[in-house]
Amino acid sequence: MAIATEPILEAENIDKRFPGVHALDTVSLAIIPGEVHAVVGENGAGKSTLMKILAGAYGPDRGAIRIDGEAVTIENPRAAQDLGIITIYQELSLVDALSVGENIFLGDLPTRSGGSWRVDWPTVWRRAAELLERVGLQIRPQTRVRDLSVAQKQMVEIARALARNVRVLILDEPTSSLTERESEKLFEIIAQLKNRGVGIIYISHRLAEVFRIAQRVTVLRDGIVVGSLPVQDASEDLLVRMMVGRDLARLFTEARSSDAPVRLEVRGLSRRGVLHDVSLAVRGGEVVGLAGLVGAGRTELARCLFGADGINAGEILLDGSIVNLRSPGHAVDLGIALVPEDRKLQALILGMGVRENLSLPVLDRLGSPLVPSRRRERALASDYIKSLSIRTPHMEQRVSALSGGNQQKVVIARWLATKPKVLILDEPTRGIDVGAKAEVHALIARLAEQGVAILMISSELPEILGMSHRILVMRGGRIVADIPRQDATEESIMAAATGQVLHSAAATA
Repeated sequence: MAIATEPILEAENIDKRFPGVHALDTVSLAIIPGEVHAVVGENGAGKSTLMKILAGAYGPDRGAIRIDGEAVTIENPRAAQDLGIITIYQELSLVDALSVGENIFLGDLPTRSGGSWRVDWPTVWRRAAELLERVGLQIRPQTRVRDLSVAQKQMVEIARALARNVRVLILDEPTSSLTERESEKLFEIIAQLKNRGVGIIYISHRLAEVFRIAQRVTVLRDGIVVGSLPVQDASEDLLVRMMVGRDLARLFTEARSSDAPVRLEVRGLSRRGVLHDVSLAVRGGEVVGLAGLVGAGRTELARCLFGADGINAGEILLDGSIVNLRSPGHAVDLGIALVPEDRKLQALILGMGVRENLSLPVLDRLGSPLVPSRRRERALASDYIKSLSIRTPHMEQRVSALSGGNQQKVVIARWLATKPKVLILDEPTRGIDVGAKAEVHALIARLAEQGVAILMISSELPEILGMSHRILVMRGGRIVADIPRQDATEESIMAAATGQVLHSAAATA
């Protein structure tokens, strides 16, 4: 069918202020039917604020929003949905206690005709099954959302959007928790929606995805539109310069090779039903990348090495001595630190300030856990704010108000304060912008040069290839390949991760 070229949605000269922050300054955006319009920028550039205004979560201070040329006021999220604007946030909004089918039709459950209000459950399950099939998710609609993986929850969110009469779909970092195969399925769904005339706003820090699926890209920096151009006229270098206002000579900072003694060693580690006969070694000053698909066992291994989960067999050695990790606190005392995958749920206390978050793991070293020295606590926070370039108005600023990249640096800083011998990083740059990524990568390389043994889990193959001395690949709870950096390619890593035969890949472990 013919797709109209007039905008479905127009935001014109949108202005939004918060106390002390001019979040959006005369920002304009137009969404064309059947077009993927990427919006990129560093954390704190204003992307989320703009999307929340379009989704009805915030109201603009000034400016106009038009649908099909007619001015509208979007008073709340329900009003946005009634206008056909559906938003899928990076922080998923499903109700864990309800079933998949109930979540898909939440607020709009099909009912039976008749005098009393009754849910038409057969219709709920049938329509939900059809939508789940469209997104390639092979689960029963009656499954409780709490039993799903993060990736499966993401696909349920997309199925829920398809259940509405969507005209404009806003996707905020939609592939951050998806495997490559699931991402490909998402791209297929986006293509189908484009063909139906849906306008799509696509927010992503992964510039390769922007060039893969978008037709137009708008760059925000400090609440201002720096530029909007066809993707075919853009390049990755150009977009990076527009986003950060400077050239990034290298996105990855190469750590020097290490011939230091082995600092962390694992022999035959197993955890029933999860990990099977895992062996590895990380030298002091070495960055070892840990790759694999979602569910391969990478995070489960990290938790065992941090004492959060027990093991059924095997040994963990630190500096050549066998250790029996009884708890995360014990691991920290021995010199092992873990930066977890989900910083907001697993690492930070969002209602506390930067100083309090930084000092939590080392309160006993600052006087006592109950009565720490405030002077020493402030000195510690000041040192790490400066050395890691954490952008915060002051050390008492609530962590929830910081950008994603600065939150991640707070997480890293709090564990660096423990002076670790071994640092385990689980998706250290997930959900942060390209400028902050470069800073985190430089920090990782600096720590390695200082002799810290680093085990880095990442689902981003360019990051694994760019930062690691060696790459371990996991599949089905086992390490199936140990590939030196000079022999590693995206193809060889994916072949090992999926069990394919690739003759040019490095030999499996």
